[in-house]
Amino acid sequence: MTRIRFIDSVRRLVPQAWPILVGQLAVMMFSTVDTLMMGRVGPQDLAALAVGSAVYVTIFVGLMGVVLAVGPIAGRQFGADDLPGAGRSFVQAQWLSVLLCVPGCLALWFPDPFIWLAQLDATQAAKVQAYTRPEAFALPAALLFTAFRGFSTSVSRPKAVMAMQLTGLAAKVPLNAVLVFGWGPIPAMGVAGCGWATAIAMTAQALAALLLLRRDAFYLPFQIAHLWQTRPDWQQLAGLVRLGLPMGGSILVEVTGFTFMAFFIARLGATPVAGHQIAVNLVAMMFMTAMALATAAGTLVAQHLGADQKREARILGRHAMVLATLVAAALGAVVALAREPIVALYTSNPAAAAAALPLLVWVWFFHLGDALQTVAAFVLRAYQVATLPMVIYVIALWGLGIGGGYFLAFGANGNGAVGFWQAATGGLLAAALLLSLLLRKVFDENR
Repeated sequence: MTRIRFIDSVRRLVPQAWPILVGQLAVMMFSTVDTLMMGRVGPQDLAALAVGSAVYVTIFVGLMGVVLAVGPIAGRQFGADDLPGAGRSFVQAQWLSVLLCVPGCLALWFPDPFIWLAQLDATQAAKVQAYTRPEAFALPAALLFTAFRGFSTSVSRPKAVMAMQLTGLAAKVPLNAVLVFGWGPIPAMGVAGCGWATAIAMTAQALAALLLLRRDAFYLPFQIAHLWQTRPDWQQLAGLVRLGLPMGGSILVEVTGFTFMAFFIARLGATPVAGHQIAVNLVAMMFMTAMALATAAGTLVAQHLGADQKREARILGRHAMVLATLVAAALGAVVALAREPIVALYTSNPAAAAAALPLLVWVWFFHLGDALQTVAAFVLRAYQVATLPMVIYVIALWGLGIGGGYFLAFGANGNGAVGFWQAATGGLLAAALLLSLLLRKVFDENR
């Protein structure tokens, strides 16, 4: 039996992970560009962006998680050399995207529950709505691209996804500048310009992905039919939903651990939520490294399972956890030690910078827990284990994170935004521990 060394797994993970990392950083740059530009417009628009983007992320990521069920399913089919089957799974993931657009777009067009939760005044509420309504036009393209991303990554084609994500970013930056600050006859739109720029860029990205599917010879063996030439296959859709609902629920709980922080911190005023937005954007960019590694690990583990290579799947999953620990610890240390110059890149406003700096002290531990729980969750999804992880997320991230954060922030000796970050860090570390123990149990059951 050939020994599989740690370095062997690293050599397989890195080629899969780096295009995912570059592509996800391009996606994150959408939010970073918005944050940097709103930081120049003023604290009021930056605060509206924090709440508005929290609304969009909550809705999109929950739906995205359901669509991404195509990844573990198509990955196993690819590992078993059933390429037409993987292609059919992708088509049904596209249909699922179309169906999920209906509730998602309605929630973005009418964001009143989120505005009520953040307790915004009429002026801030109007700014948030001006951001979310254009995002309702972005959502269909974003979900269809999610299906493309999940499928292409599962069949070891991450560079194609990266190319499309870079295309979207290339469109987003100039559009943002023009629509936010105005140019010639185009008036300055402030935070609303961020929303419209995203809608246009995401549509361009989805169309570019559709063109690639038809022009790239790599996709021919999958026999992918045009969506309008097919019908929903309710049996396949049910399979996607069975895996996708707990996946989407897990991701929704994880993300709302961030977004609900923004809603509650908004009650403290524009300056605290502006500082929180800087910290969230930074830690989200760091998270892309963990997510890239997790996606690569989940893809390779699913392919091994499809090929009935259980030992290889188990060893690669374990090595991915070790690699995640090493990378997260190093990256967190760099950011924590260099937090002052990093915050200065985001804002020249002394009050916003002062609000952000204490939050970044917690980034090191926060990111370590985030990285470990993410890799564990993705590998578990390759084994199609998703329901129990969702329960763990609810207890750790909502119970400890949000519940504990609310107590620490607004209790008798309230610690403000720092209290939320303290509790969120504890919740992530708890989730990482519990998911790691569950993963060990799954490994033992699949020898």
